[in-house]
Amino acid sequence: MDEIFEDEHLAFGESVKQFIDRHIAPNFDDWEKNKIVDRSLFLEAGKAGFIGVDVDESYGGGGVGDFRYNALLNLEVSRSGFTGAALALALQNDVVLPYFSDLTNDEQKQRWLPKIVTGEYVIAIAMTEPNTGSDLAGIRTSATLEGDHYLINGSKTFISNGQNADLVVVAVRTSPDPHRGLSLIVVERGMPGFNRGRNLDKIGLASQDTSELFFENCRVPRENLLGEENQGFYYLVKNLPQERLSLAIGALGAAEGAFGWTVEYVKERKAFGVPIGSFQNSRFQIAELSTELDVAGSFVASCLNAHLQGRLDAIRAAKVKLHTTEMQLRVVDRCLQLHGGYGYMREYPIARAYIDARIQTIYGGTSEIMKEIIGRSYGL
Repeated sequence: MDEIFEDEHLAFGESVKQFIDRHIAPNFDDWEKNKIVDRSLFLEAGKAGFIGVDVDESYGGGGVGDFRYNALLNLEVSRSGFTGAALALALQNDVVLPYFSDLTNDEQKQRWLPKIVTGEYVIAIAMTEPNTGSDLAGIRTSATLEGDHYLINGSKTFISNGQNADLVVVAVRTSPDPHRGLSLIVVERGMPGFNRGRNLDKIGLASQDTSELFFENCRVPRENLLGEENQGFYYLVKNLPQERLSLAIGALGAAEGAFGWTVEYVKERKAFGVPIGSFQNSRFQIAELSTELDVAGSFVASCLNAHLQGRLDAIRAAKVKLHTTEMQLRVVDRCLQLHGGYGYMREYPIARAYIDARIQTIYGGTSEIMKEIIGRSYGL
């Protein structure tokens, strides 16, 4: 994976490591207990120049259209084991920001982008509904145009950054057509009729706020429509490859982090008077896991390179998401086994890594949906 980065990217990565030591590591346990990352994470990331690296300088961004910077931020925070923080920042940068960069007019850019880049505005995207998961065509939340406002009615669930979000890109139905009837509208904090439900109680990723959102005759100015009306389905599909690549990068980083802790542990932990890493089973396990990580790293690097060239399509993105997230589950499970009983204790980072990993094959499109996408590409 490292071979795809140049000197300027590696220097950026060192800055990210310092950021983790100063602003994430000292606070992360509190964020886990509070079930939400503090907004200071976004503000400090904004000050450090880690948000909107590819946003035009006229709006406060870095003006560098190079996704490798996004990848390194995601990779390093994930490697550190602070998955909740990694996901919060990846959502801000990789998943939601493209909608604000690519679909906005000049007035919208000026209104929203500067505060997104500084971290003053936390952003989220709301697609999933209580009865609609990966099937975007099944979205029922509606938006009816009345004069110069849309009235939005419906609900969303499993919305990451949902409690913190100031701006939410909401997928709504503006026409009955399953695909040509979706639009994207930005709902802002405090708009009448917009309410947040509970911060959902997950088994893992405790610090990553995941919420229910409710819209009851929510009045949103027509000026908050992103792009063209009834084109939302195509906008969502267009951005999915980058989202799934981002998830793959996070999965690789988290698995590499767990592997690193495990190598150190088996060197230090003794059984029968010798380090458990000296046992043949341990050496074989480490050899297999190391090989799995190298294979996944090469695949991710290849997909990242394709993305930089504008060639990462939906099929390949589905493959890399499927492969890396399933790999993460295998690697973390075996790393926990090598920790023995201590691996089951929350005081060891491998325990949190194990719990946090489970969602990876579910969100962003389940492994089963990824297999459907890949299988259908062969005319099956």
